[in-house]
Amino acid sequence: MMEQTLAILKPDAVRKKFSGAILARYEKEGFRICALKTRLLSKAEAEGFYAVHRERPFFASLVDFMVSGPVILVVLQKENAILAHRQLMGATDPAKAEKETLRALYGESIEYNAVHGSDSAETARFEIPYFFSTVEIVG
Repeated sequence: MMEQTLAILKPDAVRKKFSGAILARYEKEGFRICALKTRLLSKAEAEGFYAVHRERPFFASLVDFMVSGPVILVVLQKENAILAHRQLMGATDPAKAEKETLRALYGESIEYNAVHGSDSAETARFEIPYFFSTVEIVG
């Protein structure tokens, strides 16, 4: 099934200049880049985006991290894009991620793990329009 997912290249990946390598990897793995933009998220945007984690102890540090520098927001499309992207990202903890996954290659810790990806179709339906209008997505 052809589907879309949101990817975010997090501030750590952008700061370390891994963006080009990550975007190239998406294309190499057969993803189509349907939308892309660089943004500096406001605290309110980050809090809204991660609202599902509001009660968790890491929420404040996650928000602080996500507003600490530019992010690159990407809409990816492919057959079974959500699962394919989750597999490509690897485990949340880069130390536990399989070799050659994005987090194993570019992440440094559970918090600074280089990339975000939608974890379900329902989440993607929230996340994509959170950052992109329909006219910005070439599908």
